[in-house]
Amino acid sequence: MRPILRYLVFLGLVLQFSCGKSPEKQARELLEKSIAAHGDEEGWDEISSLKFRKVTKLLNEDGSVESELDQWHEFRFKPYFEGKITWTKDSISHVATWDGTQMHYFMGENEVQNAGFLASKKKDFDAAFYAVAQPWKLLDEEAKLIYEGQKTLENGKLVEVIRVDYGPDSDIWWYYFDPETAEMVANEIQLKDHRSLVYNLGFEEVEGFRLHGKRESWRVNEKGEKLFLRAEYVYLEYEIEFEK
Repeated sequence: MRPILRYLVFLGLVLQFSCGKSPEKQARELLEKSIAAHGDEEGWDEISSLKFRKVTKLLNEDGSVESELDQWHEFRFKPYFEGKITWTKDSISHVATWDGTQMHYFMGENEVQNAGFLASKKKDFDAAFYAVAQPWKLLDEEAKLIYEGQKTLENGKLVEVIRVDYGPDSDIWWYYFDPETAEMVANEIQLKDHRSLVYNLGFEEVEGFRLHGKRESWRVNEKGEKLFLRAEYVYLEYEIEFEK
């Protein structure tokens, strides 16, 4: 091959590679499609408060019920982020509150002030909001998004995959989207001691948004194969207020 021809072939390969979309850009484009499918980004930014009821059933490996919880969640976005989760267990009221700077927890009339306990409740509070705020929450700057192509879940569903990296020592997340509608159909998480696969079984249509309805969480192995059903979630009675 002549030198000039070799150069042109090399140049063509370089241009082809440089023009290809990076995994990060592909992930961002897929996420933007998903946000449009669930309700646009601007609409989410105009929300001042989000309230809903969440019913959680935890199951043991043998299928027996470990616990059931019926909670009311309130999240206020503006002028700063704050929120409250309330429920009753064994005839005792529980109130977990984040006031924007500090976590508070009341059990009946008694305020719990143990620092370790409050830190664990702050994690629960953050996790509750993180779950309900998808896919918009993936826009956070600390989330590194990487498109990983397509895969078939264990239920036979073909999905497009975004891996989310929150940095060293963080849990690893994968979010799965319908290739046609871009709806978020499931997510998978690798924690230190186990792996979970959460399916979105239905959505609630609220003020132009498609929010969580019914979900189920499975313990899975590293291949994504189901081990046992760990939890069932039902989200209902949404209330959304917008900026005036």
